Amino acid sequence: MRVFMTGASGWIGSAVVPELIGAGHQVFGLARSDASAAALTAAGAEVHRGTLDDLDSLRRAAATSDGVIHLAFKHDIAFSGDFQGAADADRRAVETVGEALAGSDRPFLIASGTLGLTTGRVATERDGHGPDPAVAAWGSGPRARLATAESVLSLASRGVRSSVVRLPPTVHGDGDHGFMAALVGIARDRGVSGYIGDGSNRWPAVHRLDAAHLIRLALDKTPAGSTLHAVADEGVPIRAVAEVIGRRLDLPVVAISPEDAGEHFGWLGGFLSADSPASSALTRELLGWQPTQPGLIEDLDKGHYFHTPSA
Repeated sequence: MRVFMTGASGWIGSAVVPELIGAGHQVFGLARSDASAAALTAAGAEVHRGTLDDLDSLRRAAATSDGVIHLAFKHDIAFSGDFQGAADADRRAVETVGEALAGSDRPFLIASGTLGLTTGRVATERDGHGPDPAVAAWGSGPRARLATAESVLSLASRGVRSSVVRLPPTVHGDGDHGFMAALVGIARDRGVSGYIGDGSNRWPAVHRLDAAHLIRLALDKTPAGSTLHAVADEGVPIRAVAEVIGRRLDLPVVAISPEDAGEHFGWLGGFLSADSPASSALTRELLGWQPTQPGLIEDLDKGHYFHTPSA
């Protein structure tokens, strides 16, 4: 297939591109900067210049593709206080692509998340749909992305082979600058490796190469209207993460009270206390996906998260 990708030069997308090319697909990726364009060219992909806000450009690219993978999201503005603005831009982009693909039976895959689907129990691919309480606040805040995902799934009734791949809060690996890297940086700055409360709350996780492989399988094989979970570790206790960081940095491992979490962890404090494990059993059964890369704790212990800029 000739596949159009947004987010193709990002953390996950840059692993998906070689996965797709290795399977015989052609890729052309959205690039908003010269650096992104150069990265795509170096990876063997074609460049489609534009942004998520350039809806005409997105429409043309989708219409001339054999399928679309949408991984981009405006994380820069989302985490600087305007999550709603990022979610609104995402919704407009998805609606534009959906209209371009309607009636074509071509695949349209988007990324979503597992964090917050359930509280205190393991989320499955069946959670977060329709009347589920988790989506009661659609239309504003972080829940708005659930509404966007549901709109993509509904395209199955309009002749689009739509699917949603939910990613865990940490998609880890060498070069990661996300949540795990942020925790390491906070520990360095604070002189302690912290967790909130008793640290028993759990986060699911996946290595970026395993996530990329699932996205390729989903593009190739997933039935219309499918929800998939790119989850390798079902639930890693945050205290276990803090212990590896403390050992690697030779720092005390300490409990931070929920009241002090915002001051200690900054923007990450609002996420770190979530107990949000997730399963991928249905995904594995549907596609035969089996993660092969190191789990989160093993990957942390490899040491690459602790390299200093001068190392």
